Amino acid sequence: MMNNKWEIIHIPDKPPVPPNQQPTADVFASVIEPKLANTIVRRLNQIAPLENLRHVKRVRKNCIDGGKNQISIILCVALKGENWLEGTPDGILELINAYQLSPFIAKVAKYAALSKEEWEEQCKLWPTSYHPPTYNIDGITGFSEDDSQSIFNFMKVAIELTSSNPFNQIVNAAVIVDPSVRQWKEKHQYAGKNYAWHPLRHAALVAIENAAARDRHLFPGLGNSGLSIQVDHMQSSSIINPAKRQKIPSEVAEDMTLKACTDGFHSEAVRPYLCTGFDIYLVWEPCAMCAMALVHQRIRRIFYAFPNPNAGALGSVYRLQGEKSLNHHYAVFRILLPEEVFGKKFI
Repeated sequence: MMNNKWEIIHIPDKPPVPPNQQPTADVFASVIEPKLANTIVRRLNQIAPLENLRHVKRVRKNCIDGGKNQISIILCVALKGENWLEGTPDGILELINAYQLSPFIAKVAKYAALSKEEWEEQCKLWPTSYHPPTYNIDGITGFSEDDSQSIFNFMKVAIELTSSNPFNQIVNAAVIVDPSVRQWKEKHQYAGKNYAWHPLRHAALVAIENAAARDRHLFPGLGNSGLSIQVDHMQSSSIINPAKRQKIPSEVAEDMTLKACTDGFHSEAVRPYLCTGFDIYLVWEPCAMCAMALVHQRIRRIFYAFPNPNAGALGSVYRLQGEKSLNHHYAVFRILLPEEVFGKKFI
């Protein structure tokens, strides 16, 4: 996608769906007497909990003619292709008979709303609950002008790292940075290249490896005392900037204050725990292997310029950032580049 200017687009956890086109599910519902609501709800929660529709409220209140409230309640999920009498649990049938209920089919939102607009559209069918994201990652709701410029500058660094490509192949590059630092404080950089034919030396993995090597060099008391790095011309591109101060595991707490020395630069610093709180900039969208590695590294935000239609794990083929079973989640953004930034290898 070519653009006339730099632009940052947030890649949400799930593919966007127009609010009025959200998938629905069928349920059996019935109008009940308001005074019976608490009794029936307690019983329904025991015999027919809405396990896969936890975002849907069990009770709906409507105001009918004369200002009177009408209470409707969801009895159970309607099973497709079956007569409702045959597919309905015995406990539901007993409730229907006991309170002389008249079941009807109602449609409800199949999935929880991801935005206020989706939630408002869902409530037109049946009331649901809306819970905004509990995590607060800078950028999801937009970037300031200064932050945007900083992000564009780091992406330019990643793109420039792909320029020296003697074989004219597709090259990816990764830049890991501490977002709290807005300029390079060190001249020493770790960089290399990885071309398309190499199965494992992906840009993100080499960037992670170099970040770990830099930590070992800056904090020799917490690991190997020496630093031995061989940067060959077939490695992925990466530059690691100064480490952010972060909490570290208790087993190394006694060594929290260490002297960092590299190329004449000295500072009292704390070794970061993996890449916690860091951002990574990639020219190409990472695959599933790299995306999972970035989960394990506790990366905070991922920025990429070009989608990977065959194996992209953060928007193109999969959306790993929306996998709820993972113990860490990052925010993902795509940076649209102006047309003049494109080289022939990117088109």
